Amino acid sequence: MKLRYSFSSRQRLFALVFCILLLLGRGENAFAQDRLVLRDGRTQDVKILGVSGPNVQIQVGTGSVGIPLATITSVTMAAPAELAAANKACSAGDYAKALPLAKAVAGKYKGLPVDWAKQATSLVGDIQVALGNLPEAEVAYKDFQKTYPGAGGIQTEIGMARIAVARKNYDEAKQKLDPIAAQALKTKSPSAAMGPIYSQTFYLLGQIAEAQQQPSIALENYLRTVTIFSDDHGAVTAAQEKADALRKNNPTLTVP
Repeated sequence: MKLRYSFSSRQRLFALVFCILLLLGRGENAFAQDRLVLRDGRTQDVKILGVSGPNVQIQVGTGSVGIPLATITSVTMAAPAELAAANKACSAGDYAKALPLAKAVAGKYKGLPVDWAKQATSLVGDIQVALGNLPEAEVAYKDFQKTYPGAGGIQTEIGMARIAVARKNYDEAKQKLDPIAAQALKTKSPSAAMGPIYSQTFYLLGQIAEAQQQPSIALENYLRTVTIFSDDHGAVTAAQEKADALRKNNPTLTVP
């Protein structure tokens, strides 16, 4: 009697992953420094080379093998030095220098389920806005939303609000930002993912209020960024500069 087994595509996928991990467990990857957690609960130390299409490329011996992103729950991996350099260039206002650095990180690691890869992907849009490349910024934000459909929605709203502010479409920007601000004000302890978003939201609302000749409201939003929702260093630095300038030009200015 012959026994026949029928494997689903998901079973074949996990069988492939299991074989890869067996190779890694035998010491094929002597340079492992990153960590993958798979959906079936297994954890494996690897060396991640980048993302190619739907797969994370990991080093195996002198070659590489792809593990489907769909099978990975989380990744532990240090951010590339290029991202720190991009953030530093942004802080210095050198966006022309920052753009290729951010693009390099996003291009290599976009789709990786780790916070710094998400940040690099959205940062490309932010830099394009700062450079005045608004159509390119819109493409970048929509690409971010497509790549990270869960986390990308609200960050994309922030990005599109940035574009609206740059175009002086302040009412459009406020329609996107006001619900996020209302949510923030109800939250006493924002999560690590939402903290930077709230920082950016109140900074943008400050810019809008200032442009609409509402200095008290602008100051209030800048100070919220600096003192309460201070998880985005770039937003905090910019908001502090804006708040200082408002106070200098309006010595008696107070918040509502």
